[in-house]
Amino acid sequence: MTQTLVLYDIVSNLPGISWSPNPAKPRFVLSYKGLPFVTVWVEYADISIAMQAIGAKPDKRLDGTDVYPIPVLSDPNTGALITDSLEITSYLEKTYPEKPIFPNNSESAIREFNSAHLDQIITPSIKSIWVRSTEIMSPASVKFFTKARSIDIALPWDKSYDEDWALLEKGYKNTVYEWYQKTDGKWFMGDTFSYADIVVACYLLWFKRVLKEDEWARISSWNGGKWAQLLADVEKKCKLA
Repeated sequence: MTQTLVLYDIVSNLPGISWSPNPAKPRFVLSYKGLPFVTVWVEYADISIAMQAIGAKPDKRLDGTDVYPIPVLSDPNTGALITDSLEITSYLEKTYPEKPIFPNNSESAIREFNSAHLDQIITPSIKSIWVRSTEIMSPASVKFFTKARSIDIALPWDKSYDEDWALLEKGYKNTVYEWYQKTDGKWFMGDTFSYADIVVACYLLWFKRVLKEDEWARISSWNGGKWAQLLADVEKKCKLA
């Protein structure tokens, strides 16, 4: 019998707590594969202390300093402790291959998709989403988040709101839409569900959770409602609806 896995995620002030796209990805994968897991919620301001306490390995910021990321997955069945949503997913696929999330040997291609989606769609417009994210955190976490993220992208983050939204809209209505139009069927791989769909859905979930109602309604209207429907379809597929 499989022992319960532990997923470390970032707390918020929202009902339902979860909001961050990166911990959401392994949450969707765990649920899709039907694996038993519990969530340990961590304040953004306490991530470094909490992750050092369990022995997680740090990444490096652009300035060379250590940063302890979340998500982290602890698997008591193997003793593994894995960081990074993509590496967690790869580990889960190899360790629990039932209901594959990289079907038809697609891991390499989906890794490329993951990078392209982040670099071309999310990062260019991320500042305005970060602003909204700070609105659902505790004061201590807002301070820590702002200090940490401003190392990567300088403040202020709200001065390019219209430009950020134009980039985001263009990214989804043109680029991501074209990616999905390359095959028949509602998924990125046509009729075959994969981790690529979870990646797209988890960023959409982030937007839905932190944006103002009219901002999410704007995204929901793009491409005839395709992105709101994709999120709903992925949540249903992963039994998180």
